[in-house]
Amino acid sequence: MKKNRTLIITTIILAVVAVVLIWNNRYLSTIDGEAADFRVYDTASVTKIYIANLDTDEVLLERQDKGWMLNNRYQASQEKINQMLGTMMRLQIRNPVSISSHNNVVSRLSSNGVKVEVYQIVPRINLFEVIKLFPHEKCTKVYYVGDATKDNMGTYMLKEGADKAYVVYIPRMRGFLNTRYTPLVDDWRDHTIFKEQLADIHSLKVELNDEPTESFIVENTGRHLYTLTRLANNFPIKSYDTLSVLNLLTSFSDIRFEESMNRRFSQETKDSITSEPFLHRITLTTNDGRENVVTTFKKMVQIKDSEGRPTIEFEPDLDRLYALVNNNEDFVLIQYYVFDKLLRPLSYYEKRN
Repeated sequence: MKKNRTLIITTIILAVVAVVLIWNNRYLSTIDGEAADFRVYDTASVTKIYIANLDTDEVLLERQDKGWMLNNRYQASQEKINQMLGTMMRLQIRNPVSISSHNNVVSRLSSNGVKVEVYQIVPRINLFEVIKLFPHEKCTKVYYVGDATKDNMGTYMLKEGADKAYVVYIPRMRGFLNTRYTPLVDDWRDHTIFKEQLADIHSLKVELNDEPTESFIVENTGRHLYTLTRLANNFPIKSYDTLSVLNLLTSFSDIRFEESMNRRFSQETKDSITSEPFLHRITLTTNDGRENVVTTFKKMVQIKDSEGRPTIEFEPDLDRLYALVNNNEDFVLIQYYVFDKLLRPLSYYEKRN
């Protein structure tokens, strides 16, 4: 009798486990196999996003302890990451692609589409979204993003392995979505150049190429103690406006460039611009020895006549500059509006008798 009871209990337990596993596998396969399922409901569980085109362009966005990283090398723009996660969470199917245009749409997707892979932390066993066991990282979505519909209100998408493509959109949003799935590295990079707190700055050197006597260096010599020195003759400025110098140093907590120009110009054009004499060079050194250098160059704009037509003459842009940043690896566009407070001459900080 006791053996029979044990056998019955064991059989019941095994049956329950089998039912759970079968149900769970069917549940997961239903989600994974649904051709129209592009939406990511739980964006907090997303760990990686991979985007690539048929050329050599590809980006891998990974969630790490210090934030989202790009290709395991650059800090990714948190604003762009938030936009992407929000897009994935709000995607909806507008309609299947019509039979008459389906083959043409799929052909364009296969030649010009962008491949997207989404990785999430998901449970191996998920009972009615209540009991979740054995979490692991899994590729949960693989689909292709194509061009926009004729009315520019939807975007063609196709899940990998599916036979049917769909028009996908975001409710109450005017416009298409393919521009958000960019495989270009520059489109995802964080635009931060400087992000240093006052206590972490050891020295700051500002070189004005056109005014060498106005170039200077500020050095931290102790707690809240700084020296100001003219670079032209290493002459120490004993009387300077302490508040103005502190305002300068605290300005480096958040300085960003406007746009990356790495892909905008040929290497020949960039070399031509950077071979000209530089305008400013900012060198910030932290207490742990890290050095961050920004070198600026003149940006020329075409002069227009009284009727707004371009002439053959050029003049310096009064709003923007070109700059080399990140150890001269990146050629970017910066704004005077952002950098003016960093480029003031030495005489601005000297006290007047």
